[in-house]
Amino acid sequence: MEILSFKKIVMMMITMMLVNMAKSELHYVGGNKTTWAANVNFTEWSSSEHFHLMDWIYFGYERHEYSVLEVNKTSYENCIEKGFIQNVSRGAGRDVFQLTEFKTYYFLSGGGHCWDGVKVAITVTEGVASPTPAPSPKTGAPTPSPQSDVPATSPKSGAPAPSPKTSSASDDNRVNQMLLVFIFVLICGISSNNISY
Repeated sequence: MEILSFKKIVMMMITMMLVNMAKSELHYVGGNKTTWAANVNFTEWSSSEHFHLMDWIYFGYERHEYSVLEVNKTSYENCIEKGFIQNVSRGAGRDVFQLTEFKTYYFLSGGGHCWDGVKVAITVTEGVASPTPAPSPKTGAPTPSPQSDVPATSPKSGAPAPSPKTSSASDDNRVNQMLLVFIFVLICGISSNNISY
C-alpha cells in the first residue's frame, strides 16, 4: 500500500513538471533556427518578443565561427568577451538556454563578432502578455514609410512596436510537449493496470 502511495506522489510530481514544461515557450534568437549571426537586428527582434520565466531561447549558428557567452551589462555594452558568466556554447551550433530568473540576460558572440552586432539583451517579465490593440494614428502625425530602416515606435513608451507574429517554432514546441504529456499519461495508465493490490 505504501509503494502505491509513493508511486502516485511521484507520478503527480512528474505530471506537474511536464505541465509546467508545456507552458514554457521556445524562442529562436533572431527569429530563425540559424540567425545567431551578423546582419541580424537582435535589438528589434528581442523587443518584439515576450520572454517569461522558464521560457527557452535557442541559438542556432555556424559552430566554427560563432559562440554564445552570457555576460554582464558592462561586458555586453563594451563587447568584452573575457570574464563571462557562462559559456552557453556546447560545440554543435545549436544551443538552448532556459530563462530561470526575472532579470535581463545579456549574450554575445566571441571572436570579435560582438562588434558586428552579434549580441542580444533579453528581459524576462512576469505573467503572460495580453494582446493590446494598436493605437490609432493621430491626425497630422507622420507615418513611417514602409521602406524605412527605423522601426515604428509606440507613441506611449517610445519603444519599437512589436512586429506581428506568425506561426512559430513555439507552436511546434507546444505540440511536442503535449505529445510528451500524452505519452507519459499513457505509460502511467498501463503501469497502474499492472499493480496488484
